[in-house]
Amino acid sequence: MPNKSKRSGSCRCADMTDDLKDTTTTEAVAEDWAKVKLPPRLTGLPMAVWITENDGYPHDVRVKVSTLHGGRGSWRTAPSIAVRPQPHEIVPGSLPAADVALVSRWIDLNRDVIIDYWNGVIDFDQVKPRLQQVQP
Repeated sequence: MPNKSKRSGSCRCADMTDDLKDTTTTEAVAEDWAKVKLPPRLTGLPMAVWITENDGYPHDVRVKVSTLHGGRGSWRTAPSIAVRPQPHEIVPGSLPAADVALVSRWIDLNRDVIIDYWNGVIDFDQVKPRLQQVQP
C-alpha cells in the first residue's frame, strides 16, 4: 500500500503528484504536503515555482521561484517573491530582473488562486484547473 501523507485527512496530492518533487526521506515527505510545485507547462514561466499553504509561517503569502530555467530547481534554495501588497522580491537581486517581472505578471494573473490555497480555501487538486498561464 502506498505511503500517504502524515497529515490528518486524506492525501490531497492525487491529481498533481507528477508535479511534486519525488521524496525519499520522512522529513521531506512531511514537508511536501503543504507545497505545490508548478512546472513551466502549467504556468507559462520558464522556471518552476512553488506555492504553499499557510502552515503557521511567520510571513504573508509568498511564491518560491527556481533560479534554474526548464522546471528544475530546489525548494530549499529558491528565492521568494511576496504576493502582497504587490509582487516583490524578499531579497532584492536574488533573481534576474526579467524573471522577477515575468513571475510578478504570473502572480498578478493568479493572485486569487495563490491566496486561496495559502488560506486553505481551496485544496491541492483545485489549484491546477484555476491557473492561468502567463504569456512571455
